[in-house]
Amino acid sequence: MGEHYGMTQALREGAPATAAPRIGFVSLGCPKALTDSELILTQLGAEGYETCKTFAGADLVIVNTCGFIDDAVKESLDAIGEALAENGKVIVTGCLGAKAGEGGANLVRQMHPSVLAVTGPHATAEVMDAVHRHVPKPHDPFVDLVPPQGVKLTPRHYAYLKISEGCNHRCTFCIIPSMRGDLVSRPIGDVLGEAQRLFDAGVKELLIVSQDTSAYGVDVQYRTGFWGGLPVKTRLVDLCEKLAELAARYGAWVRLHYVYPYPHVDQVLPLMASGAILPYLDVPFQHSHPEVLKRMKRPASGERNLERLQRWREICPEIVVRSTFIAGFPGETEAQFEHLLDFMREAQIDRAGCFAYSPVQGAAANALPGMLPAQLREERRQRFMAVAEQVSATKLRSRVGATMQVLVDAAPALGRKGGVGRTYADAPEIDGTVKLLPPQKASRTLKVGEFIQARIVGCQGHDLIGQPT
Repeated sequence: MGEHYGMTQALREGAPATAAPRIGFVSLGCPKALTDSELILTQLGAEGYETCKTFAGADLVIVNTCGFIDDAVKESLDAIGEALAENGKVIVTGCLGAKAGEGGANLVRQMHPSVLAVTGPHATAEVMDAVHRHVPKPHDPFVDLVPPQGVKLTPRHYAYLKISEGCNHRCTFCIIPSMRGDLVSRPIGDVLGEAQRLFDAGVKELLIVSQDTSAYGVDVQYRTGFWGGLPVKTRLVDLCEKLAELAARYGAWVRLHYVYPYPHVDQVLPLMASGAILPYLDVPFQHSHPEVLKRMKRPASGERNLERLQRWREICPEIVVRSTFIAGFPGETEAQFEHLLDFMREAQIDRAGCFAYSPVQGAAANALPGMLPAQLREERRQRFMAVAEQVSATKLRSRVGATMQVLVDAAPALGRKGGVGRTYADAPEIDGTVKLLPPQKASRTLKVGEFIQARIVGCQGHDLIGQPT
């Protein structure tokens, strides 16, 4: 299960004085949904459509939804309702668009029957067909006005790169495969081509995302593709090697997300130890107790996760591990939950998030015996986070006194009053930051998207405090 980013992105650029049709856009959900939004926006731009910031000023509105947990469903339905109220012409896409409601009918159409069209995720062509039906595309679009890297909703200096769609697993708490389908790996040449274009455009941090990054290439039996005229296998370690080579030319970072702890992940660790890619792994462990993991139908054995973590740290002592967990899963006993807390203390997970189990409609886990009361689920989530925050605080204190490379995310007034950045240990939006103090030299400035060195002088909550050197 990935993190849910309750993120609404109105497009940054207003529409110039032109007769071109204008499209409003809302993007909700995780980075994988964000990359779907970027594909749609890129196609809109290629066909000459303009974008606008407000629903009222648009010819129609596209809402890219999330449907993973109940809060995400509510947020998406509310966004659709708001767009309908302010504009009236709305196309819905994304995971919620594939979700069934009562009686098996489409949930979005049940709740908002006046929407113009509904598609599932990863459906750029279907969305554009709906746009064409209701707002005909402009004549003679200037295709060359779209940048080579496409339209991005992230800041210029970092970007998400999706390497596959869907998932082959059938975890009992998850409904993603029913919405996004089985694993489909992108051709490795296409992935590397997009990475090159993003680096060319100034991206300094490339975040690799998918539903199951470790499984990249499984569906095509790791077939050989081509990049730069040379053969490259469609396999995680080969992809990481080529991404590392590309990133080195630009002095950029590569960060891996949604990595299941399969044994072959060990092959990537030497690249992290050498600094070729960031020594950071986002690993969705979800739980530690074998019985709970069995009921979850998790694809990797939990019994050996402590051994894997120890081995990873032996290969790469600087590695940072972030993970997500579920507290209060159906049938979870107090002893099994205590096992999870003990795991957290021993595993020393650097960054951890936790969800109280949510009975998402359509999830197989809802039929399991032993559903716990909502109050107990929330209580266990809070107990878990108390332990996780103790571990994280200890890890952060150990950074004090070190000088670390920091990527600058914000630098008001050229950083003369300080700024905000991140180290290799912090992914955007989900981890902590480095609060940068004003530079000690009056002539020293900071610039968004640049790497600097900062001496860590303290910590505050989930964040570090750094003095630019």
